[in-house]
Amino acid sequence: MSTEEQPDRTPEGAPRSLAEALRTRDDRSLSALLRTRPDLITPVPTDLTQLATRAGTRASVVRALERLDHFALQTAQALAVAPDPAPYDALLGLMAGDTPDETVTAALPRALGTLREQALVWGPDDRLRLVRTARELLAPSPQHPSPTGLGPTVAEATAGMSPGRVQEILTTAGLPSTHDSVSAVASLTALFTDRTRMAALLSAAPAESLDVLTRLVWGPPYGQVTAHPAPHLRWLLDRGLLLPTAPGTVVLPREVALRLREGRAHRETEPLAPPLEAAATHRPQAVDAAAAGQAYTALTTVEELLKDWDEGGPAVLRAGGLSVRDLKRTATALDVSEPIAAFWVELAYAAGLLASDGEADERYAATPAYDEWLELPTAERWIRLATAWLTATRTAGLVGGRDAKDRTLSALGPGLDRSAAPEVRYRVLALLAGLPEGTSATADSVLARLRWERPLRSPQTDPHRTPSTPSTPGPGGTPRDDLRSRLAQWTLSEAEMLGVTGRGALSSHGRALLGLPTATTAGTADTAVLPAEPGDKLPAHHQHTPPTAPLEPLGPAEQAAAAVHAARLLTPLLPEPLDHVLLQADLTAVAPGPLQRPLADTLDVLADVESKGGATVYRFTPASVRRALDAGRSASDLHAFLTAHSRTPVPQPLAYLIDDVARRHGHLRVGAASAYVRCDDDTILGEILADKRSAPLRLRRLAPTVLAAQTDPATLLDGLRSLGYAPAAESAEGDVLITRAHAHRTPPRTAPEPVPEGPPPPDDTLLTAALRAIRAGDRASTAPRKATAPAPGGSLPRTSSAETLATMQAAVLTGEALWIGYVNAEGSASQRVIAPVRVEGGFVTAYDHTADEVRTYPLHRVTGVAELADGTP
Repeated sequence: MSTEEQPDRTPEGAPRSLAEALRTRDDRSLSALLRTRPDLITPVPTDLTQLATRAGTRASVVRALERLDHFALQTAQALAVAPDPAPYDALLGLMAGDTPDETVTAALPRALGTLREQALVWGPDDRLRLVRTARELLAPSPQHPSPTGLGPTVAEATAGMSPGRVQEILTTAGLPSTHDSVSAVASLTALFTDRTRMAALLSAAPAESLDVLTRLVWGPPYGQVTAHPAPHLRWLLDRGLLLPTAPGTVVLPREVALRLREGRAHRETEPLAPPLEAAATHRPQAVDAAAAGQAYTALTTVEELLKDWDEGGPAVLRAGGLSVRDLKRTATALDVSEPIAAFWVELAYAAGLLASDGEADERYAATPAYDEWLELPTAERWIRLATAWLTATRTAGLVGGRDAKDRTLSALGPGLDRSAAPEVRYRVLALLAGLPEGTSATADSVLARLRWERPLRSPQTDPHRTPSTPSTPGPGGTPRDDLRSRLAQWTLSEAEMLGVTGRGALSSHGRALLGLPTATTAGTADTAVLPAEPGDKLPAHHQHTPPTAPLEPLGPAEQAAAAVHAARLLTPLLPEPLDHVLLQADLTAVAPGPLQRPLADTLDVLADVESKGGATVYRFTPASVRRALDAGRSASDLHAFLTAHSRTPVPQPLAYLIDDVARRHGHLRVGAASAYVRCDDDTILGEILADKRSAPLRLRRLAPTVLAAQTDPATLLDGLRSLGYAPAAESAEGDVLITRAHAHRTPPRTAPEPVPEGPPPPDDTLLTAALRAIRAGDRASTAPRKATAPAPGGSLPRTSSAETLATMQAAVLTGEALWIGYVNAEGSASQRVIAPVRVEGGFVTAYDHTADEVRTYPLHRVTGVAELADGTP
């Protein structure tokens, strides 16, 4: 019998168990259950009885409770302290109290419908039952106090009390004595639940006694007393208004508390989601422009990061990830704080642009996908980053924190995956989408809304949270430091940095990326409104949207279409790359906007970036010009390049600088002896030897035009350049070596896979197949058998081999269906309804009604066979 069955008290026609309640559901209702609780079909259950059993397991129930909104959870908590089963009116009384509350009355059917849909509640309205596991999790106990603040019932609190003591309480309370404890407890319970008699009893209570009840009424219901209680406490104990639970501990019975609360299970019932508060309102065009600017900045930041690591980035720690020193160095190079640098590093990694090279001396470097990404149009490059951010479970905000073993969490290291991150990102952006375009929301109102939607994710409302666990209060008294709130705060800041939002409001291309309608697709500027919970104010054309419909991540096809649309909206907002700069007489060049890639790459070699912003300022120095000459450019090449890409004439100081550096470049030659310097002008070599700063190079003259050094060529090159010379490296053949930057790439790498939070939601194909299998298996397990069927109850039929063979052969002739027990090669037993077609060679070929296909079964694996009752299809 199912753990949810109550056959002795169930009226005729009402379901006796959760399995029977599930059998009354249609396919649409079962699909909704399996979609919201995908763990129930992992693997696919054989029938509805197994599905009901799995739905009542502790792990599955906890997961389902965690996905309830605040009011639905309050409803479940009220059912946990209500009689089992509870009529709807009793539940309404616990939620609304003795004074009718229209808002609670109107919202309760939706909350109860949610609990029913998720198979947490079953039974008709006059016999509502909370799944037993959920009742055990939510009901009050000394170890796990209920969020309602209620204690045990009178019957539970007096379970270990002596019968004589119970009769004494009855007499003191003014009730007639009874013959047994059961009737005595029932009489006391009736007193506490009777409004008139309870009022009369409390009217005679001392004021100090009423103060004690007031302190305990909203919880916690437990208190401490001495061995010799004060008179006002003795008055309460003698009348059962306080009952002992352990030496020195007393509890306020649930019935007394509910009467003092005027019937309410919760101090504050929240049937509606807290509304979002607008922080500011901007023109949608201004929001889109700001978001586009941030999007372009995001692209340049990622490019700058990977360009800095182009020749091989930081080393990988032994435990994985970046060291603190390397993260600081990266933050300095990007001119951002360390947490923001960690975000950009993790974003590049999530997009598959960055990985470790896997070498013996393992280092981080760009992947081959980075080169492909650079060739994409600007908007498509942003789409790649934004999509990776939306779906990534790696959470950069955790960098610098501690894991469960008190180890520091490092960027690109292990331990940063949080499976709830994608859901929180989608939900935060959906809430912003529910506001009028151009409107931003206050962070506190977003956090309050998320806590209402998933209260069990907040430590304060977790029924298993230790009361001593510290937390920082936030809006409405809820803690700010729970993971879901931190994820939401990180989402708001990261969306702004990435350009999904602008000035705190969701941009048009951000809406499109989420698959929401925009002004260009819906025809009006305010149609991209998707409230997802009660309390949202919907425009008229969205009033039909179900109030609990969440914004779900898009499927691959939908995501591709949304990306195309978002790129189309973003493209006209991005600045066009320029093919020119403005050269100035102070040896600088001003790029008034983003530059085309070939121009930008050449300038990065020829000049140093001095400042960034709306315009980038490059400065030409002898070292930067020498860098271009080392890369194989000649002076005439540099003059021609600047003339072709400058809107102003090439200043004379810049032309002189290039010619002067080129004239001296390569005049000295450095090669490998250990290292040597040669020059046709022996006076220059004499100057080098005479310079005291050359002493660390340990030079000596081998010939009038050759110096030898006891150091390697690279150190010698750097040393001579620090002295103000412009040497060039040469090969063993005496040719000048061209030193271009070597781009280091990892082998092909795939982007890290997000870590899902439990089983992924099933698609329509899987749902259809699962429902078909469950229904077929249920028909097989519940199909009526003839009275002569050898199998009792729901066990497998058992017949001898001869009986099995004879029955199969007879069924082939008559065309009747049979019920069989079958054990497969893995030892898994199942029941099936088959229509035999052919029996030969130790096998039976039959149409399997359970699988809805023709199959062949070895007869030796058939445990037994039974005929179905007449009229069974």
